[in-house]
Amino acid sequence: MIRQMLKSAACLAIAVSMSGAASWAQDYKFTLADQNSPTSLYEMNAIQPWAKRVEEATKGRVKITVFPSQTLVKGVDTWRGVKSGVTDIGWCFHGYWADMTPNTDVLTMPFLPYPSAEKAGEVAWKMYEKFPAIQREFSDVKVLMLWVSTSHVILTKKKFVKTLEDLKGLKIRVSGGPPTDQMRALGGVPMLLPQPDTYDALDKGVIDGAAASWEAMYGFRFYEVASNYTIVPMSGVYFSMVMNKQKWNSLPKDIQDAIMSVSGLEGSKAMGKGAYDSAVPIVEKAIADGKYAANRYVIPPDELARWRKIGGEPIWEDWIKKMEGKGHAQAREMLKAVQDLL
Repeated sequence: MIRQMLKSAACLAIAVSMSGAASWAQDYKFTLADQNSPTSLYEMNAIQPWAKRVEEATKGRVKITVFPSQTLVKGVDTWRGVKSGVTDIGWCFHGYWADMTPNTDVLTMPFLPYPSAEKAGEVAWKMYEKFPAIQREFSDVKVLMLWVSTSHVILTKKKFVKTLEDLKGLKIRVSGGPPTDQMRALGGVPMLLPQPDTYDALDKGVIDGAAASWEAMYGFRFYEVASNYTIVPMSGVYFSMVMNKQKWNSLPKDIQDAIMSVSGLEGSKAMGKGAYDSAVPIVEKAIADGKYAANRYVIPPDELARWRKIGGEPIWEDWIKKMEGKGHAQAREMLKAVQDLL
C-alpha cells in the first residue's frame, strides 16, 4: 500500500514537472498589421528582419506573422486595432492622428538636422525614455520601437517647385501636426491623405504633389506618376511599433526581455536605417529600370534660407506656444533636448 502511494506521488510529481516545463516552453504567435506592400523597403529591410530577430532572440518561442498592404487593419485604424486586440502588434504612422501624441510631435519639427534615419531613431527612443510626458501618450499600448524618417522632399507631377513662389497654392500631401503647419506657412495647401491613397491622387490630379521620403517613393511607386523632385529638407515624420498592452502583460518576463533586446534603442535605429538610409539609390535604380522621367532640383542655400525663415524656426516657436498654452510646460525643453541629442 505504501509502495503504491509512493509510486502515485512520484507520478504526480513527474506530471507537475512536465506541466511546468510545457508552460515554460510555451510558444507565442502574434499578428502584426502593416500598411506597406510586401515589396516595400519597410517590409524587406526593416519589419521582416525585425520579426526574424525577435524569433531568434526568443529561441523560436515567438513567431510574428506580418499582414502587409492593410490586409488585417487599415493604416488609419492601426492604433485602435492594437488597443482593441484586432491585431497583436501594429506599425503605426502618427501623422494620421493629429494631436494624439502632441509631445512626440517635437520629432517632426521642420529643418531639424537629422543626418540619417538611424540617428533619428536613436534620438526618438532616447526622447521616449527621457520624458514621462511622451511615455504617457503611449500608455494605452506597449511601445516596442519609435523612429523617424529622413526629411521629406517635394515630389510634383506637373509644376516644378524651385522657389517659394512656385509652391504657392499647390495642393501637397503632407502628414498631420507640424508638417501641416509648415506647408501652410510656406504657401502650399496641405492635403491630409493616407499614404496608400497618394498614388491615385497624384495620377488623377486630385493633388499637385506630395512631401515624401525616398522610402515612400519606392514603396508606393510615386516615381511612376510624378517626375519632379525638389530636394529641400522638409519635416520628417515618426512611427512606432506598438503591441496590445494586455497581450504584452501576459508574457513571461524572459520573453519580454528577449523581445526588447532587439527592440528599444537598437530596434529603433535599425528600423530607420533599414527603411530609409539606403532608399535613394534604390529609387534611382527603379526609375532607370522603368525609364521614367526624373527631374531633380536642389534648393540652393540662399533660397533655402528663405524657406527656413518662413517655414522653419517660426514653426518651432508657434509649436512651443501652442503646447504651453495647452499645459505642456516642457515643450521648449523637449525641442532643446532633440537639438542636443543631434
